[in-house]
Amino acid sequence: MSRADLNLFVIFDAIMQEQSISVAAKRLFMTQPSVSNAVSRMRHSWNDELFVKHGRGIKATPFANQLWQQISAPLNTISNAVNPVQFIPALARHRFRISLTDGMTSVLWLPLRQMLEKQAPGIDLHAVPFRGDGEALLLSNEVDLVLDSYSGDHKLIHTQWMSDFNFVCVMRPDHALADQPLSLAKFLAAEHLFVSLSGDARGTVDTKLTELGEKRRIAMTVNSFGGAFPLLAETNLITVLPEAATVNAVAQGLVITKRLPIDISDAKIYMAWHTRQHRDPKLNWLKNRINKIYTQCIIEPMGS
Repeated sequence: MSRADLNLFVIFDAIMQEQSISVAAKRLFMTQPSVSNAVSRMRHSWNDELFVKHGRGIKATPFANQLWQQISAPLNTISNAVNPVQFIPALARHRFRISLTDGMTSVLWLPLRQMLEKQAPGIDLHAVPFRGDGEALLLSNEVDLVLDSYSGDHKLIHTQWMSDFNFVCVMRPDHALADQPLSLAKFLAAEHLFVSLSGDARGTVDTKLTELGEKRRIAMTVNSFGGAFPLLAETNLITVLPEAATVNAVAQGLVITKRLPIDISDAKIYMAWHTRQHRDPKLNWLKNRINKIYTQCIIEPMGS
């Protein structure tokens, strides 16, 4: 392979990471016309459009996405081997994109920000909504980390188990069901709120109830955990949530949790990232900090 071909791959990798020709040019210390000329050579050599206009930016073609999945990790490994990066948190300037639910954000974002202000003030954290599409977000480089449930087994995705959480029934402290055992009959007779990140009005609880020949009434749905707690605190609605999502609301006295009258499999929480960043010192530093804060803010309060 010629040196010119290798240079094209480096430029291509930068464009895919930045999703912008102009930003990639700045990162590579090249002029924008030079990068545009390189894109023209790529299109001719690889017989694909590679990038098309999308709003104010660009969007990679399916061929470009597939090619990038194959070359990004080897290029990153070579780069780290030839030019090992020394990461100094206090001096670093970088942006991380993390996919997680608003329930996780409400618990972790404040302590993460407080940590960054003390240790790495130049680091930015951008939250990307989690809709059960973590694998696709990582493969397309739209995020650096996924922090929530992850059931994929893609060979390019690394995962780290964080914890298992049981599901609990959630209601206001003075709800009519709050001071008595929650039987299946009382659970079914209540009016339910369903937190649906995808928009579907059916979840794990409903699947289990169907197996038992039962059905509940979903009186209202919301598309975020944050939107659920004000409703639960001021109405007769009850809901079922992973216990981790309730930590702050319970601590604030907005809601209480009760054991479910049916058996639901635990929610498994993972941290997931792409192999292209497996040896990235910046991301490894952030993962270590998230591990510590996750334990302090979620695991320990639930165990107390």
